[in-house]
Amino acid sequence: MLYDVERENIRTHGYGMHSFALALVRCFEQLSVESLTPALHETIRGFAYAIAEHPMEILPEVPETLADLAQRHHLFLVTKGNIGEQTGKVERSGLKRHFTAIEVVAEKDAATYRAVVEKYGLLRESTWMIGNSPKSDINPALEAGLHAVFVPHHNTWMLERDELRPEAGDGRLLQVKSFGHLRDHF
Repeated sequence: MLYDVERENIRTHGYGMHSFALALVRCFEQLSVESLTPALHETIRGFAYAIAEHPMEILPEVPETLADLAQRHHLFLVTKGNIGEQTGKVERSGLKRHFTAIEVVAEKDAATYRAVVEKYGLLRESTWMIGNSPKSDINPALEAGLHAVFVPHHNTWMLERDELRPEAGDGRLLQVKSFGHLRDHF
């Protein structure tokens, strides 16, 4: 039920903690036999915001791989959500220095990828999108004429899961077992 509520909430409120907190409250309201008090609303919102305070966990080999790739390539981070939240995450991660630019967008779709390619003067035939989300990373990048590398992760958010569609565009699709394996290909 939470995923259904989140999916609906995103249409109105976008991505981010505020949207998630509202979805969590709405889900509780739908599941509760009795109406929720204002105090319980605040407690539930607190659950959502506690996630933001959780220490950041960087996946194995990510810092080393980014440092290595940044020596040979221009790396761009494209992420979606609340600008303040997303840029804050990048700052706290310590990984910002590896990226030529960071783009926080409302949605990651083919039009967004085309716009990023245009903005930075990138060549579609030599640009790769690397990500763990078939829905927001891989399929729309292929549709935009880019190449894509799928790095599967067991904790990919349910709303980001989808079937890989290598036929979505004329770009190449590569799948690696872990982020560190990118060094074997790039």
